[in-house]
Amino acid sequence: MNITNNTILITGGGSGIGLEIAKALSPDNTVIITGRNKEKLDTAAKNLDNVVTIQADITNESDVDRLVEEIKNTFGSLHILINNAGHAYAYTLSENSDSYNKAVAEFATNYFAPVRLIEKFLPLLKQQTEAAIVNVSSIVAFVPASNIPTYSDSKAALHSYTQLLRYELAKNTDVKVFELMPPLVNTDLSEEIGGKENGIPASDVANDLVKGLQEDIYEIRVGNTEVIYSNFFANSEASFSVLNP
Repeated sequence: MNITNNTILITGGGSGIGLEIAKALSPDNTVIITGRNKEKLDTAAKNLDNVVTIQADITNESDVDRLVEEIKNTFGSLHILINNAGHAYAYTLSENSDSYNKAVAEFATNYFAPVRLIEKFLPLLKQQTEAAIVNVSSIVAFVPASNIPTYSDSKAALHSYTQLLRYELAKNTDVKVFELMPPLVNTDLSEEIGGKENGIPASDVANDLVKGLQEDIYEIRVGNTEVIYSNFFANSEASFSVLNP
């Protein structure tokens, strides 16, 4: 698809993968980054051209409604929605870990927020001659990791939803649906599970997204995600042991 002269919204755009995507796409597009922390957003956008910020909590319906209205009124269009914001807890199910409340918080950001944002923005996206939705899932959408169990669940749910959304929107709309599936990435979110030592640079993920959009690769399996994906369908037990030695 065309990735120039678009209006693009990136959730969780103030740091990590979201910020690197903003850097990669902003030279040739108008990029809107959103997140809870306005100061963090403004700092991220300070040295980037064509990047504007809108503070919003994507788990809050009134914030989402305000975000939709502001984009309609200020920009008049939206071509690409990138659901990147994520929330994760590092723990194991064998611990006395308050797993229910952690799962609720993770699903609120990782699954229910993208579903609501897509529902709210879809009428605007459908107005374009070409548009896209990008859901950022994870390697753990295929194979769960024992140190992020309910985060893994939320990304598996997002993967399933994305497949069905792609199938439905392909029938009678010009909205393409992509899924970006990183492995462990060196971000603040992943530091607790070894991302700083073992994660790939967030810029690698952003570069693969740009390539995937340009070439209409609808499942963008970055780095080791492609290896896990291939192994999973050949030998699911072996794939499980890779992430859970």
